Amino acid sequence: MSRPPARCTGCRVNRVAWVKPRVDYCYECLPGGPFRPPPCRHCGSSAYFSDGMCDRCHPGGPRHVSSCRGCLAWGVVRRHNWRCWSCRWWQGHYPDGHCLHCGRVTRVGDTGACRLCLEQARLVQDPGRPLDLIAGNQFGQQLFLANMRFQRPRTPRLGPPTREQQRQARVITRVTWRQERLFTISPEPELIKAHVLAADRDLVDYCREIVREHAARHGWSKRQRNDVERSLRLLAVLQATPGSKINATDVLQLPRYDGNISSTLDVLAAAGLLVDDRTAPIERYFAGKTDGLPAPIRAQLELWLEVMLAGSRTAPRQRSRDPQTVRLQILGIAPIIHSWAAHGHQSLAEITREQVRAALPHSNTRRHWAELGLRSLFRLLKARKLIFTDPMRGLPATQPNRTVPLPLDTEAIRDALGSPDPAVALAVALVAFHALTSRQLRELKLTDIVDGRLTLTGRDIPLAAPVRVRLRAWLDHRARTWPHTINPHLFITRVSAPRLTIVGAQFPWRATNLTAQALREDRIIQEIHATGGDIRRLCDLFGLSVPAAMRYATTLNHPNLETHHPPVRRTQHHN
Repeated sequence: MSRPPARCTGCRVNRVAWVKPRVDYCYECLPGGPFRPPPCRHCGSSAYFSDGMCDRCHPGGPRHVSSCRGCLAWGVVRRHNWRCWSCRWWQGHYPDGHCLHCGRVTRVGDTGACRLCLEQARLVQDPGRPLDLIAGNQFGQQLFLANMRFQRPRTPRLGPPTREQQRQARVITRVTWRQERLFTISPEPELIKAHVLAADRDLVDYCREIVREHAARHGWSKRQRNDVERSLRLLAVLQATPGSKINATDVLQLPRYDGNISSTLDVLAAAGLLVDDRTAPIERYFAGKTDGLPAPIRAQLELWLEVMLAGSRTAPRQRSRDPQTVRLQILGIAPIIHSWAAHGHQSLAEITREQVRAALPHSNTRRHWAELGLRSLFRLLKARKLIFTDPMRGLPATQPNRTVPLPLDTEAIRDALGSPDPAVALAVALVAFHALTSRQLRELKLTDIVDGRLTLTGRDIPLAAPVRVRLRAWLDHRARTWPHTINPHLFITRVSAPRLTIVGAQFPWRATNLTAQALREDRIIQEIHATGGDIRRLCDLFGLSVPAAMRYATTLNHPNLETHHPPVRRTQHHN
């Protein structure tokens, strides 16, 4: 780029008429003049500048057009130091350096690329895909005109698309096959995080509308919605077979890469892309307790576990049992079956009644659960004709030891009632005043409390005044903390607020030194002492059976328990 010629020594305004041969005057100031300047020898313009050229054709002219020093775009002038508007901004924000892609010495951005390489990558970038500077510049750069907005061509359409059209446009190629892995190697978290931005976006685009609907319905924050979209990109990187459904066990690995589990599972299930291959906790417990047993015994136990969890419509018919009940029976029979296997037994068909009697524990409680598990196991195997005789038939049942419920320290209950945590204060008040169970407390819904009365399994309970005070405090805290949640349950946490699940079994008792069961027993003990042993009233008030109420009635004459509440005398009113 040539420098402008010197100014006329006469007028100090116009440029000199020639540089070679040198002339120090313009046409108007030449001796003997003024003279009329000739037209431009290139374009014929009358705007003479110097050396036979106009101000646009002369390399040093003020209107001479050239390429930008930064991005090489055509259309800049000397007035702006031969830089376009964008490169003028880059000049004030980025330092000089070597571009990693084209090797030029120019202003280099944070990515190590100059503006020309950056615009080239944007030019070939696919919609919805991350910016790939290496692939975009491997075949050279396309120059462009300066000071023009850079836009990608778009497909014209008539009017905005409907939501159904958007869903149809987001098509993900599903495959019915799955590529099995030869061996499993846990990838490095840092490498996975680095490949997230360049991941296949088909999965994210397909689930974006579902993520948006879930976020609006369940009151997700922007951060949580972004976490779910990032988790979907992580799954696209980790997926062995692109286009296939995603296993839930793969989602469980996302915390290693700072991913989200629960909300991602909800989105994949709503999109129809989830294969729930998670193992139930009771199945993992069963696998740990039966590890090392002979194959025939293990097959017999697996059949028993399947019937206990799912029930059976063939003889002997039975309903499914609660997983906690199955867990207790497994705990009772596992040591016995391991001892039989250690003595060389390969099948439960070899077990006799004498061996059962010798293997049963002496403790009444452990013996009770062992007997329940063995009765259920051998009865099923006999009905399915997997054993010849039932060794448990005719053996008397052992009753478990009955414990005596004990009262709690009153000061500990008072401290919990005055807890600064509104959830703790309300939970303790509901159990201390109305003896709710832990499950009832967790499953309690907002609609179960109307006008200060609690409706619970057919019982209409008027709430005590201290409970109402703590209920108002908790509802205010709940509304302030999670204003957009649609979880219908009374107690929610940070984990359960964005979905419809109940809280965990330890909430909110982990923040106290109390348990719901011990607090409930203390409340029932106080009631049985206050009523002088009224079993009927105990059953009506707390929904107990008569045998369960009799357990608390034994505390009336217990030598180690003192009665602090005199019995209430009930008077009969006549109309």
